[in-house]
Amino acid sequence: MENFIVSARKYRPDNFRSVVGQGAITSTLKNAIKNNQLGHAYLFSGPRGIGKTTCARIFAKTINCKNLSSNTEACNECESCVSFNENRAYNIHELDAASNNSVDDIRSLTEQVRIPPQVGKYSVYIIDEVHMLSQQAFNAFLKTLEEPPAHAIFILATTEKHKIIPTILSRCQIYDFNRIRTDDTVEYLKYIAREEKISYEDDALHVIARKGEGAMRDALSIFDQVVSFSGNNITYASVIENLNILDIEYYFKMTTDFVSNNVSGVLLTFNEILEKGFDPRNFVGGLASHFRNLLVAKDPATAVLLDVGAGIAEQYLQQAAGVAVDFLYEALEICNDTDLQFRGSRNQRLTVELALVKLANLTQVQKKK
Repeated sequence: MENFIVSARKYRPDNFRSVVGQGAITSTLKNAIKNNQLGHAYLFSGPRGIGKTTCARIFAKTINCKNLSSNTEACNECESCVSFNENRAYNIHELDAASNNSVDDIRSLTEQVRIPPQVGKYSVYIIDEVHMLSQQAFNAFLKTLEEPPAHAIFILATTEKHKIIPTILSRCQIYDFNRIRTDDTVEYLKYIAREEKISYEDDALHVIARKGEGAMRDALSIFDQVVSFSGNNITYASVIENLNILDIEYYFKMTTDFVSNNVSGVLLTFNEILEKGFDPRNFVGGLASHFRNLLVAKDPATAVLLDVGAGIAEQYLQQAAGVAVDFLYEALEICNDTDLQFRGSRNQRLTVELALVKLANLTQVQKKK
């Protein structure tokens, strides 16, 4: 039986060109290599799963490549590149600061730094989760980080830059990585789906991308999970079922009932949602997001802010045409007040039901005014 490799590892970028959503950073690093302006210490900072360690590895591989391409990419053919691709490079060292955070660990590292590389020009030390180092370890690391041997380059990666002492920060070039845009994540998921011969619905991939919250690794883990559940055909229905996400059709149906003052229909729909096991507070948050999407869909200039698939975006445009802006303003305010009241309420279901009744009577109140 062939060993399964998760998508986050199988499709991990191996050159700057394939890194998703970090164009400014990869361009800067490539220019530094091209112009031979390499620093001795770099700090890659940002949320989880967005490519910090990946970029560090690509950078380490590229600066040691003997036959760089015209667009400053590694050749994947020289001895340095081949040894890196086969995970046997002796001049690229990775250290997990979470489990190697003592003074003794740093002293061992500083002694190792003195040894010149056997293959390639530079020895690169990638220290992941560097904020986990102890105060004493940071202090022991300062001198080596400021004046390392000419062959040594340090790349520090962290998700919590604020925990790193200023004296370390002042010795590094700092690169702040961004969360990956939903559209960029969707395009990469489409690429993987095509490579794996998996059919998909655009709306389904948008749900996966939004669930990843800007972290590509999280999105790819969810993608693998959904594929295991639904097989080689990823549909919107299978994604929301597997991830236990409330179907957006409930929000569209409720909004129609709100506008037509159908209190009974709204309460029955809410009861159906609760019987399916969904949390009422999450429902209120989802309803507020629905009203927000309707509001931005009212104006063609802001419709681009809809962070959904093309099919669902069309539904928003259609429903927004039949909903007044004044209704949406007051509906958002009601949802916000309900969210604030929810935690302190003894009868949380009643709190939400009162808000739904207000929403269902909102158009009548506005007419009387």
